[in-house]
Amino acid sequence: MKRFAIVLIVILSASCSKPDEGLVVSKIQKASKLATAEFTLNKAVIATKGKTFLWVIKLNEAIFVANTQAIIKAGIDLEKLKKKDVEIKGKTIRIELPHVEIINFSYPIDRVKIDSTISENAFMNKFSIQDYDKILEEAELKIRDVIPFIGIEESTKQKTRALLETLLRSLGYTEIYLEFKDGLQIDGVLLKPSVADSTFYRK
Repeated sequence: MKRFAIVLIVILSASCSKPDEGLVVSKIQKASKLATAEFTLNKAVIATKGKTFLWVIKLNEAIFVANTQAIIKAGIDLEKLKKKDVEIKGKTIRIELPHVEIINFSYPIDRVKIDSTISENAFMNKFSIQDYDKILEEAELKIRDVIPFIGIEESTKQKTRALLETLLRSLGYTEIYLEFKDGLQIDGVLLKPSVADSTFYRK
């Protein structure tokens, strides 16, 4: 009877032990799809088109005004997490997480709403389909340029932090320290803030 009791205690002790680094990494990786955030960025597009007749006579100016939206999805690829990124000491856990990435960027045409009260073509001066394509292409590039400056990185970190803290507390950890690698990855390029001038440079 005593021998059975000793074995039972050993089994119970083993089952109550904290997950090791490998198991924690596995559980976090399964939550990878949840560690994302979606942002909608509104942008007003204004363009004018001037034209001259015989290079001398100025014709009326055409104007194009539209309200557009870009859909930006950001996240942290938790599948990149490695065992070496996790440190466990009793009920304390420290994790170094990967960079925030722009997972998807779209500038859908169905989100372009032309303001017909302002937009108008002028006599002998009209916007062509090619003009509209070029205007929206330039607007998209401008939106991409401001992505590092509109708080997407920090908002995504906050959502990921809340998600992982809930997960890790359910595993029994009471002290949780999450660190994120600085910088935002766009199209595979890492952008990091420059301390000197607060601009961004490519690493």
